[in-house]
Amino acid sequence: MKVHQLNHVAIHVADVAKSVEFYRDVLKLPQMDRPAFDFPGAWFRLGVDQELHLIGDRELPVHSHHRGGHFALIVSDLDAWESHLDAMNATRLARKTRPDGALQTFVSDPDGHWIELCVPPDDQ
Repeated sequence: MKVHQLNHVAIHVADVAKSVEFYRDVLKLPQMDRPAFDFPGAWFRLGVDQELHLIGDRELPVHSHHRGGHFALIVSDLDAWESHLDAMNATRLARKTRPDGALQTFVSDPDGHWIELCVPPDDQ
């Protein structure tokens, strides 16, 4: 008995269409087909075989912070990502270097969920 890997991250959003625009256009995630659930939502591919599931009709507050309650995506070329995020007027934090040498910036989605964009130390 073992855990193989993370399959998906699910977050609750207030406006699915607005969130789809953010994850598709700002974070450049490919949208996936989604089963015909009886509630609104959208699915996106994260890397090779992991997924982000948006679940619509959020009414409760979001409790997210860049030091907790976030998810991280490994990216390449953080300079290009920061330029793109700034051009898209995305809300983001300044770049930081983790103690292990990884580069990171954090961006907030329309609901206030924080997403870390990270370049591991070995990929620089």
